[in-house]
Amino acid sequence: MVTRTAFHYLVVVTVSSACGLAVEITAGRLIAPYLGMSLYTWTAVIAVVLAGFSLGHWIGGHIAEAPQETVRRRVAWALLLAGLSTAASLVLIRLVSGPIVAAGMTPVPTILALTMALFFLPSVFVGIPSPALVKLAIDENPPRIGRLLGLFYAGGAIGAIVGTLATGYLFISWLGSTRTLLLVAALYLAMGASLLVVRPQTQPAGAVTVPLVVVAVLGAAIAAGGMRVSAFTGNCDVESDYYCIRTLDVSDEVGTEARLMVLDHLGHSISSRDEPQSFLMPYVDAQDMLARMHSGRRTPFRAFFIGGGGFTLPRAWLAARPDAEITVAEIDPAVTAVAIGEMWLRPDERLTIVHQDARQVLSHDRAERYDVIVGDAFHDIAVPPHLVTSEFFALVRARLADDGIFLMNVIDSIWRPRLALSIAEALKPSFARIEIWALQPSGERTTFVIAALDAPSPVDRLPLRSDPAQAFVRLSADAVEALVAAIDPVMLTDDYAPVDRLIGVE
Repeated sequence: MVTRTAFHYLVVVTVSSACGLAVEITAGRLIAPYLGMSLYTWTAVIAVVLAGFSLGHWIGGHIAEAPQETVRRRVAWALLLAGLSTAASLVLIRLVSGPIVAAGMTPVPTILALTMALFFLPSVFVGIPSPALVKLAIDENPPRIGRLLGLFYAGGAIGAIVGTLATGYLFISWLGSTRTLLLVAALYLAMGASLLVVRPQTQPAGAVTVPLVVVAVLGAAIAAGGMRVSAFTGNCDVESDYYCIRTLDVSDEVGTEARLMVLDHLGHSISSRDEPQSFLMPYVDAQDMLARMHSGRRTPFRAFFIGGGGFTLPRAWLAARPDAEITVAEIDPAVTAVAIGEMWLRPDERLTIVHQDARQVLSHDRAERYDVIVGDAFHDIAVPPHLVTSEFFALVRARLADDGIFLMNVIDSIWRPRLALSIAEALKPSFARIEIWALQPSGERTTFVIAALDAPSPVDRLPLRSDPAQAFVRLSADAVEALVAAIDPVMLTDDYAPVDRLIGVE
């Protein structure tokens, strides 16, 4: 049996480990509205948090060599500072994100800089208690050193597991990222206070008065922040299991009643209330024109959408074609709810919405064939890797009618479109013809529409109906061949699909 105080230390180590991992999981969601969520953001978050833990453990080891009451007091202060810095990150992100993003660095340094500014210090402070409290427990139970070490290591690991699962599956869904961090901050304060209050009899009376006053002040400040949580979370109208979702009124900009749906930091779709066939995002206009060219007037007209977003194109096709039968695989029910509540999507017996991953949906009923399949599932500015592989495109081809067309949009560098060309390479084994259409004029990055089909499109230029000065232009075979020779695209497979590396972040 361990002593009462050693058990107390074990609880603190376990709960602080859970809180540290909760911050790590929540960090990715918190920065998503500013930087998106990708392999690079998660890599930065994990690296920064682990770096903080490492420094904190080193500091905690030095603290452990002090007298016992000094160790307890310093660990308590570390937890109080962990709570303060965790809560402060909610305000700090508003102050530093703009200058860091506007500094002109490439994406990877930008992501690292913002993550370091927000989450390094909380991770340092929460890394301090573990080695220091283990040393205190060993001092109280010297005959059981091995068992105590195993117990504390296990407690820390169990706490990390519980913190990860609870945050990923429960807290962010129930509370949102801001309230989750406020809860973590409150737990840090409670643990710090417990080390000051539950103490050996040798500590003089009144020695904890000042620290407890500090705990009370910090607790009141965090509680006040929790009561004004809307001031911190203005970036999200809805925070789902997958996205920070916002809708913005863009009526003044486009001249008609319209709203823009933003998923994390990416403007995903614009819908017009009164003119569903008014396409205000260029790539949607191009997809509509290409689909019309190649699907003709088949009856019924069947289409499948990989991703729903604002449901702009499904809504337009339902309005234009009474014979339309449309299936949309939208993995996030909250996105659909926002589309219904804010983007004027209405229930229709011709519209089937499935809240599952599109690849799973296409794999289930292979008897159904579609005239058009549209790929529009973006997370950040990259497509989920499993939706751009040669194996997935073989499944797409199997679900298309013999003369059907597959369309997808890709955001990539205009000069080095490595992702767009790699997707084209992955499509070639399954389709007779691949067309790459680029929006012009454009900046350094642009939107491409990739068409996989059997017969060539009858035109080389698609002027936008919303702005005839802009057009999607089909890259010639010579232009594509020159780009392929210069870039050497990757064959994307289920085993190897480095999407994030191909989007031109260097």
